[in-house]
Amino acid sequence: MSNFIMNRNTAVALMLLTSLTASDVLTSCKSVKRNTNKTQRGAGIGAASGAVVGGVIGRKSGNTVLGAILGATVGGAAGAVIGRRMDKQAEELKRDLPNATVERVGEGIKITFNSDILFDVNKSDLKEATKRQLAEFAQTLEKYPDTDLVIEGHADAQGPDDYNLKLSRQRADAVASYLQSLGVKGGRIDEKGYGESQPVADNSTEAGRAKNRRVDIAVFANDKMKNDAKAGKIE
Repeated sequence: MSNFIMNRNTAVALMLLTSLTASDVLTSCKSVKRNTNKTQRGAGIGAASGAVVGGVIGRKSGNTVLGAILGATVGGAAGAVIGRRMDKQAEELKRDLPNATVERVGEGIKITFNSDILFDVNKSDLKEATKRQLAEFAQTLEKYPDTDLVIEGHADAQGPDDYNLKLSRQRADAVASYLQSLGVKGGRIDEKGYGESQPVADNSTEAGRAKNRRVDIAVFANDKMKNDAKAGKIE
């Protein structure tokens, strides 16, 4: 019988795989096998479904955006209630953030900004046009106070590793600081920088590098929303 017992994290990941977007699954596949050549990171594809599950769970342990969403999963009737709340918030974010990719994933929301939209090359100061969009984002967040955020900075593989790591952290901090300046509570936000370590595309092409230069944001239920959903206090 023990062969049929699955640990809780694996079970959660298997359930949520059906709700991940195709790009998320392909990204997990790509990360399983990477060429050690720096310019080829993120280009390798060729994982079985079990490796995809392992990749998703690995993201959780690293507290990436998908890991944050997985970690906040409730499931069952309460999860369905949270999902409906997230559906509504995602629709508003798609309207407020026309230059970002907004996706519903599991019981949360994944937002991706191309870094070139947010920042000038090798800079961590937000562009003025971007500030206007982030102001709209902050207003939406204030309408949904029972959600938390993880903000991640990512870089391409050009330049030294330590420089890319530092820049990615500075960019995540810049987005977080600006949202806080607009009234979003700092306790809701966790910011991280991963440098070039988590590519989503081939670093040997300019198009791929542009995709790897990005800021990812996870929006997910905080403990209050999860407890209220379990207690039937929200619908």
